[in-house]
Amino acid sequence: MIRIGDFSKLSRVSVKTLRYYDEMDLLKPVEVDRFSGYRYYEYDQLPRLNRILALRDLGFSLEEIGQLLRDSLTPEQMRGMLKLRQVEIRQKVQEETERLERVEARLRQIEQEEDMSKYDVVIKKVEPIKVASVRGVVPTPPQQGSLWGELEGYLAQSGIRPAAPCFSLYHDDEYKEKDWDIEACEPIEADAPETERVKVRTLPAVETMACTVHPGPFVTIGEAYDAIGKWISANGYRIVGPGREIYLHVTEEGTGMVSQTAADTLTEIQFPVEKA
Repeated sequence: MIRIGDFSKLSRVSVKTLRYYDEMDLLKPVEVDRFSGYRYYEYDQLPRLNRILALRDLGFSLEEIGQLLRDSLTPEQMRGMLKLRQVEIRQKVQEETERLERVEARLRQIEQEEDMSKYDVVIKKVEPIKVASVRGVVPTPPQQGSLWGELEGYLAQSGIRPAAPCFSLYHDDEYKEKDWDIEACEPIEADAPETERVKVRTLPAVETMACTVHPGPFVTIGEAYDAIGKWISANGYRIVGPGREIYLHVTEEGTGMVSQTAADTLTEIQFPVEKA
């Protein structure tokens, strides 16, 4: 047997917490000296304590932990619960990292409000373009990978190679926090059969397309949208159709896959416009 202080050092859990677990009937000492009140533990109680700590990290209350321990969780069940929690934590870290990057991008936009824009906006004619596409509603633009997965799988199975950089069409009439209506498009030259999900069509020519190019990762692309929006308004135009994001820099030739984080990513933003 070992005294509570030594058990605390071994487990890296404070004496105060061990006493509390004792009061909650989660981890009872094997013996309590009736004269001194000292609590004594055994080394083989460490696995039970590790389970308590793991369940606490999973967000369970002490009452719930007591019930789970009474149900005798197996090591395999514990591993499964911890792995699920690990995935959730990593997802939250990723979301918070992206949130921080968006905050930094907004700060840069505010700081640059009085400076000359680094984006050149031009009006150009866009010729008709034949595309294979998959359209769907996704939570947010960075989560449109499922659409591209469907489309790329179709092209690979059909033996069709893209004829130009791929792009996304944004069909919503306004900015949305979630549930974006997005169409993943691959320009093609060959005729191809449609499926229930993959459509083949020719997008008509656009006589006046406002365009700018954003160099850098997608997390800062809001700066480009801000610049083109200001330009459209200042020059007396209005938007008359879905916006496009043309992914000029692909990570692997012919795959249509683009990097969302690489510093050398190039994305052209296009909006069909007419004089207001």
